[in-house]
Amino acid sequence: MPIRIALVIGHFHKTEAEAMRDEAEKTAQECGMEVDSVVWIPGSMEAPLAAKRLLIREEIDGLVVLGIIERGETEHGVVMGQAVTAALIGLQLELMKPVGMGLLGPGIFASQILSRVRPYARSATMAVHRMLSTDI
Repeated sequence: MPIRIALVIGHFHKTEAEAMRDEAEKTAQECGMEVDSVVWIPGSMEAPLAAKRLLIREEIDGLVVLGIIERGETEHGVVMGQAVTAALIGLQLELMKPVGMGLLGPGIFASQILSRVRPYARSATMAVHRMLSTDI
């Protein structure tokens, strides 16, 4: 039975997020994983709730969160990024299923986004695969 994962993707930066999705799906296939669900959310703040709704499903083995928290004029993105990260780590520990973090930022400049989109999505997907393939 293949490893089944889900993707949770913030759509605020839609074009870049679609490239992240494509890379995550390609990487999952290369690793022998099946992408069971792709859920688009408004932004990163919604990621923990969407992730939990997916992770409690028995057929989902792990999850990858993709999106961008771009640098703003205030520290809002940094605070949000810390809260989202903490919530997703908590879900991993609570539900004992890995969550790959493919969020760019917080604080990423627009000029830095394009070169990081595919590598971050790939790394996050591979991290889930490694955690699901290890005997710990």
